[in-house]
Amino acid sequence: MSMTVIVTGAAGFIGMHVAARLLERGEKVVGVDIFNGYYDPKLKEARAAILNKYPEFRMVRGDIADHEAIKALVTDTGADRVVHLAAQAGVRYSIENPFAYERSNLAGHLSILEACRHNGVKHLVYASSSSVYGNRPLEGGGFREDDPTVSPVSLYAATKRSCELLSQSYASLYGFPQSGLRFFTVYGPWGRPDMAYFSFTQKISRGEAIEVYGEGKMARDFTYIDDIVDGVVGALDSPPADGGHEVYNIGDSQPVGLMEMISTLEQALGQEAQKIMRPMQPGDVTATYADVSKLNRVTGYKPKVSLKEGLPKFVAWWRAYNS
Repeated sequence: MSMTVIVTGAAGFIGMHVAARLLERGEKVVGVDIFNGYYDPKLKEARAAILNKYPEFRMVRGDIADHEAIKALVTDTGADRVVHLAAQAGVRYSIENPFAYERSNLAGHLSILEACRHNGVKHLVYASSSSVYGNRPLEGGGFREDDPTVSPVSLYAATKRSCELLSQSYASLYGFPQSGLRFFTVYGPWGRPDMAYFSFTQKISRGEAIEVYGEGKMARDFTYIDDIVDGVVGALDSPPADGGHEVYNIGDSQPVGLMEMISTLEQALGQEAQKIMRPMQPGDVTATYADVSKLNRVTGYKPKVSLKEGLPKFVAWWRAYNS
C-alpha cells in the first residue's frame, strides 16, 4: 500500500516535477507551498493546477517556517517520507533581502527537521545547492561531495551549507535518515523566470539587449529538469541507514560556457541576441561542475539530456505558455 509523501515547494519548478513523477508512479502526495511573490505567482498557480488534476494530490498553502503547522501536517497525513524543496532561492536576491533567507531557509529547514523527528519520518530528502562549493576553478575535474565547503560567497550559499550541518546534527541525535541534494543549475519547462536562460529568452524574443555577466567567461553545469527528478526520486528510494546523512551532487557533469549557452538559445529562438558585457556580480561564482559518481553508485543516476536538446524543449514550452 502506498504511503503519503510530503513535497515542500510543490508549486515551485523542481517541486512540481518531483510531485508529478511520484503521483505518476502511484504515490499519494501532499504539497506545501507559500505561493510568495518572489516571481510571478501566476506561474506557481499554473504549476499547482497541473498537480491538482491528480486525485491523490492535495496542496496545502502555508509557510514552512510555521513549525507548529508543519508538525501538525506531518502528524495528520501520516507521511513516512518528506521531500523538502521549499526555500528562498537566488544568489543576487540574497544581497537585497537577507532576512527572507533566514526565515525560509534556516527557520524553514529547522521546522521540517523537528516535524520529521517527532513523527517517525523514515527518510528526509532535502535541497541543497552547488553554491556551497564557493568560487573554485574547474581544474582537477568535477566538484566532489568531500571537497571543502567552508568559503561561501553568498548568503544563499551560507544558508544552504547551514542546512546541511543542521541535518547532520539531527541525523546523529535522532537517528532518522537524511539525504541532501546539491543541485547544479536546473533548467527546463516550467522553470524559474529569475534564471538567466529564462530571462534571456524573454528579452531576446522582444528584441531587447541581454546583460552578460562575468564578461561571458562563466560556465555552468546546466541540468535538465527530467534528469534532476531522476536523481531526486532515486535518492528518495535509497535512504541511508538509520542515523545516516548523505550528501549528493545532482548535475549534468558537462559544464557549458555562458556564451555557448547563449548561442544554443539563439539557435532555438531563431534570433540573435544583443549583448551587453558586464563584470561579475557580487555572490556569483565563475564555474560549477558536478562529479556525480557518488549518486551514480547509489542510485544508478546518469543524466541523459544535453543542453542542445534541453534548451529547445524549454523554448517550445515557453512559446506555448505565452501564446
